[in-house]
Amino acid sequence: MDKSTVLSKENIDDRDHRKIGKKLKLFMFSDRVGAGLPLWLPKGATIRNNLEKFLNEIQKKSGYEMVITPHIGHKKLYIKSGHWNKYGKDSFQPIQTPHKGEEFLLKPMNCPHHCEIYKSQEWSYRDLPKRFSEFGTVYRYEQSGEIHGLTRVRSFTQDDAHIFCTYDQLLEEFKKVINLVFYVFQCLGFSKYKIRISLRDPKKHDYYIGSKENWDKAEKIILQLVKNEKINASINYGEAAFYGPKLDFLIKDSLDRSWQLGTIQIDYNLPEIFNLYYRGKYNDKCRPVMIHRAPFGSLERIIAIMIEHTKGKLPSWIVPYQVVILPISDKYIMYAKKILNLISNHDIRSFIDERNEKINKKIRDSENDKIPYMIILGYKEKENEMISLRGHGLGHIGYYPIHDGIQIILDKVNFKTVYYQKEVFKRK
Repeated sequence: MDKSTVLSKENIDDRDHRKIGKKLKLFMFSDRVGAGLPLWLPKGATIRNNLEKFLNEIQKKSGYEMVITPHIGHKKLYIKSGHWNKYGKDSFQPIQTPHKGEEFLLKPMNCPHHCEIYKSQEWSYRDLPKRFSEFGTVYRYEQSGEIHGLTRVRSFTQDDAHIFCTYDQLLEEFKKVINLVFYVFQCLGFSKYKIRISLRDPKKHDYYIGSKENWDKAEKIILQLVKNEKINASINYGEAAFYGPKLDFLIKDSLDRSWQLGTIQIDYNLPEIFNLYYRGKYNDKCRPVMIHRAPFGSLERIIAIMIEHTKGKLPSWIVPYQVVILPISDKYIMYAKKILNLISNHDIRSFIDERNEKINKKIRDSENDKIPYMIILGYKEKENEMISLRGHGLGHIGYYPIHDGIQIILDKVNFKTVYYQKEVFKRK
């Protein structure tokens, strides 16, 4: 075995999200709860919440409306949508209610629920596009040998959205989603990616729902759009969703491994199956086109990939704690509390390490916890109304007046300062 192979395996082991997640107290699994069912600890839940907040703010600006759907649905819903036929063997067994013959399923996908929301009222062409988004938890019964940390689980939360639009709006809506996906990748620190057009397997017509005409239209549009946008993409036959073709985004991490994250799908079939329509200019019934999209893919998987990509040193706007205040002794606790109050006014996530430990141990522990910034407080700082600032992996950064130091931290950890100045991410 050559040296490069050994180093590669060592690097992978050092970056294992399961080990880092346990060390940083982000998530856990319990045999009593069940294999493949992650339990998010407070720090991990903060990371999840920050990712949700990040995407929700972008989506709100882009005209998405948040919806919430239940974790279960009537089996008849998924039979109608085709999900039972395609995923039934990988689903949990139906839940029998006290009412004879009534069966429910743990939700395998969110799209049938969103179709029902769209169908709940009548829409005009003036109302479209309708963009429904949800962080919806879905369930798949992965085989025990296939479960792996957060990357293969039985319960995962998708950053799901479904856009219902007219045929004339389809290309523009699709382009907007492409830009959204690239913007997300940039903000999460992924600069290398590949794009794949996933089409039908021409030899397996029975796998897919809907008419040949619908499929031909959807595939023609996705191929034309990629050509128009001059996107360098490969074509994979047999990788389409069972209801429509898709554009898949595969990022490369720091070890040059490829991961599929974002996906955008064109669907003519579910609107037909659920008899969805809108009123056209002449009050005629028209069929909308449906776009399925998920930039993260799932929160579980994206967090696992980010942990391994960064070796646990996540972007400062995501981490549970952005700053730790380290008084060198109990005499400076009150001064530390004053600094904490000032920092908290800027929504910077911070805390005071009040343990009766040597300052060097506090610094080492903060480094091990991968906290981006440390404020050291002692006699000189208190007497001069100053703070001493350190950065994770950077050592001493500087000695600053309180408000100047807080502003420096704010510029480094505030997502809006770092990223929102870039309104649209233009792909290379």
